[in-house]
Formats: sequence, structure tokens, C-alpha cells
Amino acid sequence: MPCPQPDTYDVVIIGGGQAGLAVAYFLRRTPLSFVILDAQEEPGGAWRHGWNSLRLFSPATWSSIPGWMMPPAQEGYPSRDHVVDYLKRYEQRYQFPVVRPVQVTRVERTETGLRVHAPDRQWNARVVVSATGTWSNPYIPDYPGAAMFTAQQVHSADYVEATPFAGKKVLVVGGGNSGAQILAEVSKVAEATWVTPTEPLFLPDDVDGRVLFERATERLKAQQEGRTIEQPVGGLGDIVMVPPVVEARERDVLRAVRPFTCFTRNGVVWPDGHESAVDVVIWCTGFKPALGHLDTLGVINDEGRVDVQGTRSVREPRLWLVGYGEWTGSASATLIGVTRTARSTASEIAAFLGSSSSV
Repeated sequence: MPCPQPDTYDVVIIGGGQAGLAVAYFLRRTPLSFVILDAQEEPGGAWRHGWNSLRLFSPATWSSIPGWMMPPAQEGYPSRDHVVDYLKRYEQRYQFPVVRPVQVTRVERTETGLRVHAPDRQWNARVVVSATGTWSNPYIPDYPGAAMFTAQQVHSADYVEATPFAGKKVLVVGGGNSGAQILAEVSKVAEATWVTPTEPLFLPDDVDGRVLFERATERLKAQQEGRTIEQPVGGLGDIVMVPPVVEARERDVLRAVRPFTCFTRNGVVWPDGHESAVDVVIWCTGFKPALGHLDTLGVINDEGRVDVQGTRSVREPRLWLVGYGEWTGSASATLIGVTRTARSTASEIAAFLGSSSSV
């Protein structure tokens, strides 16, 4: 049976999370045809896989993508389910053309543009926007002896709730907001030790994601203008004192130790030489860009990223990347931060493809 002919669009967006939706919002203001290919079964992007008690550290008004503000959350900071519902309603509001579930396997060059492949379908595009994020590519650091360690290991990407770890000896590894929030929860039911590379930096109780985004915006503006500015300590990776973390501080469990040196069969060895038994390691050590679908284009560098000018690939001028982190735009991996890079990406694409409409 012959393979079906590829569908053809001006733009194919790979990824239907916040970055893909933000780009689509601006593209819909142009006459360009586009489609969103999403690997998830339902709307919500990576937020669908956050742990049950996950909270944003910005209020709803500062956690929105372009065009439609996130409705206020009844309980202060928005929950995971609140974000998923918002993205679902956002997608429906603008009636974006989304095809799911589609697992894109590769992108290849053709005589007229790029071709996007899935196991049973293909799409031709004049331009491709990669917005697959990082969730599907969790990072776990390499420790000596890891192969012999027999206890349970869980990455924050797969963490759901603390109940399965009740009564166990747990290491929570990672000094960011995910580490702090998961430690706060697990420490209620388990003997939890927090392992961070350096002493965690806790922000003042009145500093949330809104303030951090404003600071990041000011730093970017100053950099573009060749100015230097002094700001209070605090970046998007520092720990925001959301209510569960404040409660953990009141229980005096927000104490971290420096990393162990190696694994043993049943535990870890610390810098002073003593060994601790461990039942579970929860890795809150972040993610790397999920770019395997771009391998065939030869654009991925030694750092596992794509060299970009703004958000446009240097080696493949028909490829843009949105929402992977600071290398694709300041705060571009956040809900509110992706708007800036999504707008500029859509504008560049419209200009490249000869569209006269303003984004």
C-alpha cells in the first residue's frame, strides 16, 4: 500500500505546549498556513506530567501566554491542573490546528523546504519551528558506582506524590525550585536529605516569579543597550518561598548538604568517608533540550543545543527553536517569558516567507 502524500504548510510547529501555542498565536495574524504537531495525548504540554502538588511561583496574571490572561487561581499560586486547564482552553479559544498524538521522528531537507516525519505520516513545510521543550529528556548526573546501586531512582519528571516513599530514607538531589518543593512534600512522610551542589539561595517571602521576570527583563534591556545595572540577588533559578516551602522552613527541614562522592550497592558515600543507606533517590537535576528529531539536519552542537541567532538556526535558516531556555531567549522557558521570543520568531518567519502582515 503506498504511503500517503505529505500535507503541505508554510510552517510546521513541532510541540503543542506553551511555546508552540505562543508562536501559533502570532502566526495566526499572518496569512501563513501552519499546523501544530503535538506528541501528547491531550492539551497541556509538559505540565500534564508535573507532580500532583506542583505550584507555579507566579500569580496567574504573571503566568500567561499572549492574547488571553490565565484566569485567577482560587488558592493563590496556580496549580498544575490549573495551568493544564488554561492551556487546553487557550488552544480551544483560538481553534489552533493541532494534530495529536504525533511523535516526530526526524526532520529532513527537501528541494523546496523541510519534511517532518512521524511513523505513519509526513508533513512538508517551508519553515519548521521546533518547540519540543525539555521534559522528555531528563538529566541525571553521572556518579561513580551508579551501575551497582540497586535502590529506587526517580527523576522529577516522573515524580507524582510522596505517598510511595513513606517511611523510607530518601535523597532529594537538586537545588532549584523543584528540589525545594519536592523536599517539602517528601519530608512529611520520609527521612529526607536534601543534596545540593551549593548552599540554596532562598528569596525573600515577598519575591515571586513576577519580580524575577521583571528583573530578567531589565537585565536583558540593559545588556541590549550596553549598560550595566545592579539588582538585588535573585534569578529565575533561585528558590521562591511558595506556601509549601514556607511550611517546610517552619519545620526546619530546608537544610541541604553537599553532594555525595559515589554510590554503593545500597547507599552513598559522603566526602568525609562515611556511608549512608538509601532507599530512594529523587533527581531534581533538570532537563536537556529534546532535539533528537533534528539529528538528521546536522545542526546539534557538542553541547546538545543548536547554534542560533536569536531563535533561528545558524546552520539551517528554515529552522527556528523556541522555549528551550536562555539560549533561545531570556526567560523563554517560562509561561510569561515565551511571549517575547514567540513574537520575534513569528515576525522573522513572516519576513522570510514574504508575508506582509504585521505580527
